[in-house]
Amino acid sequence: MNLWIKICGNTSLEDAALAADAGADALGFVFAPSARRVTPGQVARIVPDLPATVEKIGVFVDATFAEIEATVSACKLTGVQLQFAAAPAIRSQLRASFGPSLRILQTLHFSPAIAAQAASLASDINIDALLVDSRTATAPGGTGIVFDWNAAATSLFGDLKYPHKVVVAGGLTPDNVSEAIAVLKPWGVDVVSGVEAAAGRKEPAKVRTFIATTRAAFAKDTREA
Repeated sequence: MNLWIKICGNTSLEDAALAADAGADALGFVFAPSARRVTPGQVARIVPDLPATVEKIGVFVDATFAEIEATVSACKLTGVQLQFAAAPAIRSQLRASFGPSLRILQTLHFSPAIAAQAASLASDINIDALLVDSRTATAPGGTGIVFDWNAAATSLFGDLKYPHKVVVAGGLTPDNVSEAIAVLKPWGVDVVSGVEAAAGRKEPAKVRTFIATTRAAFAKDTREA
C-alpha cells in the first residue's frame, strides 16, 4: 500500500502534467470562488491530456447536485471533494449517477467538535474518504494554515471506530509533511499553497520535493510501525 497524494489548485495543463509526472495520485481543480478557480470549460480541455491513471478531482463549495453532476460529466472527473457540509442526499445522488468509480471526499474543517462530526458521517456508505482541512472566516480551504495535529491524532486519525479513510490537508509543505505523516498516520495528503510560486501557479521544485518527501516519510513510517 502507498500513501495517496493529491496536488490541488491546478489551473493549467502545465501544472497538472508536472504533478502527474512527479508521481501524484490525484489532481484537484477548484470550481469555487478562489484565486485558483477554474471553469468547467478550462478543465474539460486539460483532462484529456493527462494520464488516465491519475485521478481528477473537482473541488466544490456550496454547490447543488445538479451543478456538481454537470461539471463531473463535462470534465470527465473521477472524483469530487465536497468542501462544505454537503447534505447526505448530494452524496447519494452522486453515487447513484456515477457509481462506485467516482471517489467522493467529504471535507471536515478541524475544530474541537470534529470527532462528533466524523461520527455523524460514519454510517454514510457514499463517502470514500474524509478530508480534514483548516479554514478561515473567508476561505474554506487553501489557507496555508496548519491545524492542531496532536489534537487531531487523538480525536480522529487512527481511530478505528471511523470506517472512512482520512486525508490531511491544510498548510502542508515539503518541510512539514514528514511530521504530519509521523503524527497523524493518514491514508492520504492534500497540498495546495505549500507547492505554489503564487496562488494558482505551481513551483516545480516544490511539487517534486513534496511528493518525494512524502513517499520517503511514508516508507520510513511503515518500516518503523
